[in-house]
Amino acid sequence: RIKEVLVRAGIAGRYLAHQEGLPKLPVPPLQQTCEYYLAALTPIVDPEELNHTRKLLEEFQKPGGVGERLQKGLEQRTKKMENWLSDWWLQTAYLDYRMPVVVHSSPGVVLPRMEFSDRQGQMRYAAKLIAGVLDFKSMIDNETLPVEYLGGKPLCMNQYYQVLSSCRIPGTKRDTVVNYTLVKRPPTHITVVHNFQFFVLDVYNSDGTPLTIDQIYIQLEKIWNSSLQTNKEPIGILTSNHRNSWGKAYNNLIKDKTNKESVRAIQKSIFTVCLDAPMPRVSDDMYRTCAGVQMLHGGGSRWNSGNRWFDKTLQFIIGEDGTCGLIYEHAPAEGPPIVSLIDHVVEYMKKSEMVRTPMVPLRMPQKLRFHITPDIKKDIEEAKQNMNIMAHDLDMKVSVFSHFGKDFPKSQKMSPDAFIQMALQLAYYRIYKRCCPTYESASLRMFRLGRTDTIRSTSIDSDKFVKAMDDPAKHNTEKVALLDKAVKAHRAYTDMAIRGQAIDRHLLGLKLQAIEDLAALPEIFMDTSYAVVLHFNLSTSQVPAKTNCVMCFGPVVPDGYGVCYNPMDTHINFAVSAFNSCQDTNAARLAQALEDALLDIKTLLEQTPKAKL
Repeated sequence: RIKEVLVRAGIAGRYLAHQEGLPKLPVPPLQQTCEYYLAALTPIVDPEELNHTRKLLEEFQKPGGVGERLQKGLEQRTKKMENWLSDWWLQTAYLDYRMPVVVHSSPGVVLPRMEFSDRQGQMRYAAKLIAGVLDFKSMIDNETLPVEYLGGKPLCMNQYYQVLSSCRIPGTKRDTVVNYTLVKRPPTHITVVHNFQFFVLDVYNSDGTPLTIDQIYIQLEKIWNSSLQTNKEPIGILTSNHRNSWGKAYNNLIKDKTNKESVRAIQKSIFTVCLDAPMPRVSDDMYRTCAGVQMLHGGGSRWNSGNRWFDKTLQFIIGEDGTCGLIYEHAPAEGPPIVSLIDHVVEYMKKSEMVRTPMVPLRMPQKLRFHITPDIKKDIEEAKQNMNIMAHDLDMKVSVFSHFGKDFPKSQKMSPDAFIQMALQLAYYRIYKRCCPTYESASLRMFRLGRTDTIRSTSIDSDKFVKAMDDPAKHNTEKVALLDKAVKAHRAYTDMAIRGQAIDRHLLGLKLQAIEDLAALPEIFMDTSYAVVLHFNLSTSQVPAKTNCVMCFGPVVPDGYGVCYNPMDTHINFAVSAFNSCQDTNAARLAQALEDALLDIKTLLEQTPKAKL
């Protein structure tokens, strides 16, 4: 027992020592941010607007002026805090955001399609998956999770400690996140939902060892057989509503003791497994797109949208028809830790087999009860209607670009990510004849408690390249030179961003510092340019994985696109989303334009003799 305590203490020391060794997130120099801000505006606002902003920035930067005062405030904040940005970011980007988490915030992941011939196949897969996640959890608990590196620098591992046994809690004005990992007796159960009915499944024996795959399978069978009714109220659909409405409904729901205990059991669970009913059959070329939709929102109230608790950080989705994946609530973590969990689980499932274990009778998993009053019934109906409007509005295209993967850009000595981003710039320009503000997320995990900053893919150089690409007056050698310059500029800005030197979070920090100081909001933040530069018509993310999966998320503006991609060696998985309610956007059209752009750039490079160095 003492040895165990010492081991735990030693282990805790290892994680803390690693975290404390990480540098703090810096505050970039004010002048640098102002210069790069003007450069970022150049391709997207008109010259008049740009001139106006230039004057405001000169005023803002005057010695002894507003900018300097706010900059000093941020520098002071750095001294007092582990990370000057992370609390602010969690609040602003997630917890204060009042749109539904479904589509607008929570990303989905589509896993490779499984061939289940029957529901036993679905159960076996679910049992292995649960065991795989518990195996990953043991690495988190024992702190044997290998530290990740980026460009030779160790990364912050904190997000791994936030994704299990955690949940978002709605509020009428802002939400909170609870994490039960660090309580005296951490949770030992997961929740399983089938036909809209929630169950508590204990996944550890009394001696602390996890159940075997075989035991989990037996328990899942019991759950399945005691939830065959398909007419139950989909209580989970409440979590898909607008956050203020859900906040009000939540307070009403948990007035009842039984309901409160049931909700608490879901919130405390290590993670949730959703055993989904089959979706309508579709052709093979539509399969991935429909799977993406099922991961993002469940297909609407008559399909699987009620078979979720969208506030839960981690929900694995296993469809009776072999459609598998997950959805995660974005507040506690970014994509990479989730993907690394997936990669581990997929590998684990390959090597693990069902082992017959001694038949120790296991307790019947407990069904969670809900008392549904007329008020709650009304809230459920409202949530269903809103969910169905959202489901109808999401325009999605998941595709596999099979002509090449990371291999081709690498053969051209180009960064694959920058190459894909330039193709996306070209695709957008070809459709709209203009450049737009583009967001690509960059990891700040080189720093303690780091989250993300923005890589602005639309640059002065990308603008020049996309305009030249289809200009018959330009020679190929010139186009290649412009492409090369644009790719290098993207790579350079990416490097700045991961070193904490990008502009977006710094500008946000200066704005929030002014609000915190109860000072007048500086004019640069009331300027039209600032609104334009934050209206991301393209919101993009590269989420690389070893597993042949793809992540998907919704657009961040009504007339925008969400684009996520996983570049593999010889192909690229893409997910493009838009809203049907916007006449000007179309996910399939952008996906096609992107495919054409990638091929056209490849052709350009292959047809143009290399300039002699």
